[in-house]
Amino acid sequence: MPIKLATTVAELRSEGARLLDARQGRSQGLVPTMGALHEGHAALARAAVEQNDVVVATIFVNPLQFGDAVDLDRYPRTLDADLALLEDQGVDLVFAPPVEEVYPGGEPLVRITSGRLGEKWEGASRPGHFDGALTVVAKLLHYGLPAAGLPAAGAAPGGLPAYRAYFGQKDAQQLALVRRMVADLNFPVEIVGVPTVRAVDGLALSSRNRFLSDEEREAALVLSRALRLLEERANARQPLDLDSARALVESQPLVGLDYFEVVDPETLEPLAENCRQTPFSGEALALIAAKVGPVRLIDNAPLRS
Repeated sequence: MPIKLATTVAELRSEGARLLDARQGRSQGLVPTMGALHEGHAALARAAVEQNDVVVATIFVNPLQFGDAVDLDRYPRTLDADLALLEDQGVDLVFAPPVEEVYPGGEPLVRITSGRLGEKWEGASRPGHFDGALTVVAKLLHYGLPAAGLPAAGAAPGGLPAYRAYFGQKDAQQLALVRRMVADLNFPVEIVGVPTVRAVDGLALSSRNRFLSDEEREAALVLSRALRLLEERANARQPLDLDSARALVESQPLVGLDYFEVVDPETLEPLAENCRQTPFSGEALALIAAKVGPVRLIDNAPLRS
């Protein structure tokens, strides 16, 4: 079945309800994106298609997430290629609205605040970024609510279709914030995290990778190498020795390290006691961000022993 494109909320809700009813659907998946899609987004879409009767993807470059107008203008728009990729994964419907549809009165006067979780790490380097991200995610989650909040024909009596939204582990802080928002504000949706997809050489896939020169891309591999070093030490229940992993990154002259830390996966607070002399145990999350040439890259690795 050819993929459908909606550009208004009314079209999204009407077509979503029709698809659920036609399939007697019991579940709907939502894959929010900003476009410029790659294999990482394809993995999100495949996970959603495997787990749901109807899948909606969104493509919206959210201006509230950009502190720099130049960065917003530079963000790649590749709608035709994005639609082809999503159709290949089996996505049913794409919502690609203009800015005026999402923010009809201009920038919203009231926004979701990311609180303490959004003020650290990426939030410290990009003030306001997560407030903008959560505001648009909240709107998209509402837009994508199955059948505009009405039971589908195949739903259990008195119940709504299951509703799931898919986010990549690559943006670990964003994923933690979305989960916290959904829990704190009682959104009727399950948030599903999908593991980071990497190129053969280990570089985490990102729409920003296209801006790297060949030399810069080679230099960027030090980020995944440093994370892999921590994973190996965690798996072996050795001290993580974060200082030596940082030194590895800082030895690459084309890489300017912003932060490299091991944190609690939910609170994002540093776990210093697991970083040096003590053997690692339990669960943690290694976060890293750096500029490689002019391109800012982030990556992370879940740690378990």
